[in-house]
Amino acid sequence: MSSLRKGIEKIEVGLKWDPSPMGSPPHDLDLIAATYTSDAPHGSPAYIVHFDSRSPDGTITLNRDSRTGQGFGFDEVMTLELERLAPQYARVVVGVAIQQSEQEPGGAKVFADIPNTAVRIREGYTDLSQHDLSVVSGSSAATIAEFTRDADGEWQFREAVRGFGDGDLNGFAAVMGAL
Repeated sequence: MSSLRKGIEKIEVGLKWDPSPMGSPPHDLDLIAATYTSDAPHGSPAYIVHFDSRSPDGTITLNRDSRTGQGFGFDEVMTLELERLAPQYARVVVGVAIQQSEQEPGGAKVFADIPNTAVRIREGYTDLSQHDLSVVSGSSAATIAEFTRDADGEWQFREAVRGFGDGDLNGFAAVMGAL
């Protein structure tokens, strides 16, 4: 299969936020990627990458995992090597969730409670998307991007910022691909 146009091949997703105030529980945001097969592009994910992990085939890797937001630049970074994904995979959805503690003082946190959040999605040196999660400020989890494989086998990007109320990672991972 040959084509004059080249789809998206390798993506870097970066997430940053400010640490919580001294003496407060840390803010812990997590990048999550869910991969879907062509048989069920909106069904259950074939696999999920989060928490300092990588996909079974090594094509999606969480390179940097922060539990506090401390550091310079982007605190969490995930790499998606879409051009290396097996042909059976047709869709990848990327999201962000706030880790919630059962003993969280003041109740569950939402993105409005976390200062200076920022998301950057780029291919090489080209930014495909940058935003601060303000459009989902009342949510504790959100999808931020969708990558789909077209009929020619090329990957396409669509910004897909959609908030979810439940920051529970298992629950969020189960519904994040239902776009």
